[in-house]
Amino acid sequence: MKNEEEEAEQSTSKLIIGLVTLFVLFLLGASILSIYRGGAVLVPGVHPKTYTKGQPVELLVNKVTTVKGPIPFRYHDLPVCRPAEITSVGETLGQLLTANRIETSAYVLKFKEDDSCRQLCDSFDMDGEAQAKVADLIEDLYQVHWQLDELPIASRQDEHYVFGFPLGSVQGKKESQKKFYYNNHVDITIHYSKHVPVARSGPIDDVASDNLYNIVMFEVNPFSRNYDSKGFQAQCRSAAGKTQAEAANKVGLFEMKPVDGATKKAIFTYSVKWQLSTTLWQNRWEDYLEKANQQVHWFAIINAVMIVLFLSGMVAMIMTRILHRDFKRYSEQDPDDIDEGGWKLVSRDVFRPPAWRLFFSIVVGSGAQVLLMAFFTAVIAVLGFISPSNVGFLVTAVLVLYVWMGMFAGYASTRIYQYLGGKRLTRNVFFTAIFFPGVIFSIAFFLNFFLIAKDSSGAFPFLTFLSVLGLWIFISIPLTFVGSRVALRREPISVPVPFNIIPRQIPPQPWYLGSVPSVLMGGILPFGAIFIELYFIFSSIWLHGVYYMFGFLFLVMVILVITCAEIAVVMVYFQLATEDWHWWWRSFLTPGASAGYMLVYSAYYYHYNLNIDELVPTILYFGYTIIMCLFFFVMTGAVGFYASHWFVRKIYTEVRQD
Repeated sequence: MKNEEEEAEQSTSKLIIGLVTLFVLFLLGASILSIYRGGAVLVPGVHPKTYTKGQPVELLVNKVTTVKGPIPFRYHDLPVCRPAEITSVGETLGQLLTANRIETSAYVLKFKEDDSCRQLCDSFDMDGEAQAKVADLIEDLYQVHWQLDELPIASRQDEHYVFGFPLGSVQGKKESQKKFYYNNHVDITIHYSKHVPVARSGPIDDVASDNLYNIVMFEVNPFSRNYDSKGFQAQCRSAAGKTQAEAANKVGLFEMKPVDGATKKAIFTYSVKWQLSTTLWQNRWEDYLEKANQQVHWFAIINAVMIVLFLSGMVAMIMTRILHRDFKRYSEQDPDDIDEGGWKLVSRDVFRPPAWRLFFSIVVGSGAQVLLMAFFTAVIAVLGFISPSNVGFLVTAVLVLYVWMGMFAGYASTRIYQYLGGKRLTRNVFFTAIFFPGVIFSIAFFLNFFLIAKDSSGAFPFLTFLSVLGLWIFISIPLTFVGSRVALRREPISVPVPFNIIPRQIPPQPWYLGSVPSVLMGGILPFGAIFIELYFIFSSIWLHGVYYMFGFLFLVMVILVITCAEIAVVMVYFQLATEDWHWWWRSFLTPGASAGYMLVYSAYYYHYNLNIDELVPTILYFGYTIIMCLFFFVMTGAVGFYASHWFVRKIYTEVRQD
């Protein structure tokens, strides 16, 4: 009867593994398809918004950001023109957490109706304090971010488009000679195309609608103009179509003079031009997203594949040559005739529970939670449900999935803790629910005080903090207990080889197999598999770009998981071969050490790619990076442990025990 149950369980396991394998293969195909589609920019179920001539078009303002630190500000907190009533648009949790404060503006646009030198609002006075604030932001290279028809603003830089446009410009290198010029005029160019239903194909003139149009590009060219309050319309028209230098000769530049303390009259103007384009709505993100880096992405994939092949070769050599030889020797010869040594000699200690088994089960459970969250986020992205048009959706998806994966954290932690002989099950599930999320929440809460001190829009509103806290307390924690309850209803994992009461003494180890050297060496390869892609991820976060190559990201993630599993197995085998049976923590820390290399890389990126030169932005940069590294640490560590545990159980159950 028992054999029948075991066979049924094995058949079920094989079926599940087969289905998972097919699903992963499907996702790999989808990821490659998304690469050639340009990054999944057409979200299923989303239809283009159509316009007719004269229809109002809403221009939304967002925030101002800089590459010199993660301290954004709300656009309407600056001395700018404001509409009669400021209305927030679509304040989702993800938008609030990413400091996106999308609001209505004073700009009036009508489809296919050009406008020249229109005054944005009545002129207003800027005192010395307002000028000083603008001058500081200009010196720190702040960029303005707007939005129109779910497209971000773009401005030309050399031959490429960049997101946002500069708040102003600086002239002069020496501190005493610096002059700050505020951009108070913008030339807005909106590219549009004839509406083509997504389901129809053929030449655009044959399938396009005659009176319906789509917006495909939102471009802005900023200028600084020192208007005279009486004749600014004539001045604006005289500078139209000229470069900044040519316009400066006509009307001068709008200079901020905070030292003088004198009040300046601010006049804001704008011009609008509508330009017909042949770009289809479903391809409109192609002009925004840089395609030249695809070769670098493929190089990253090839680099990671080479690492995987190298590790796979080592694992294959261990499994097919060394272990096969040992299995044959242990199985066919009489135990009294065998000169035992190596990993077989520690069979009675290898399943001895590790030190800090409660904490070990907590971090493994947290790692399983993060791993599943990352996997399902990648699935959503690869299948095309995450678009750069939907600001904050990625963060919302990550947060919601992390909360719901709390059930798997409770399940994994309880199963491991039971397996290790733990008795304090309530304490285990309680700390699994609060420890790792509590650490992340505490760091974010601490960093938030610095943003509040800077009066930044990046500071989380009080209600947002309450919302996140509510998701944690009322959803994540209960789900963790539910997962633990499910685990308790299952039969505990059995120990294949009982361990002796008295621990076996570990012989002296070679220096390179010591805890610190082996962990540091093992962490290099998982980091090497992802460090090139890590550059693009860091650039999208800290340089305020858009990460859209989710197909590459999914491939790198699969390679990372394989690399972590293989390096953990290899290092654990070397450890057991030298009769060191303390493998539990080593299996977790070896791939987890790649998070340390990520932190080191972040310092390199900080020094060579960012222009941060103040204390508070530095604290915020490394604070948020530490949060990312902690997520990466528990995720890779959990992968390493599960792979090593499978390997250890496999080899010790295959060998006849005395």
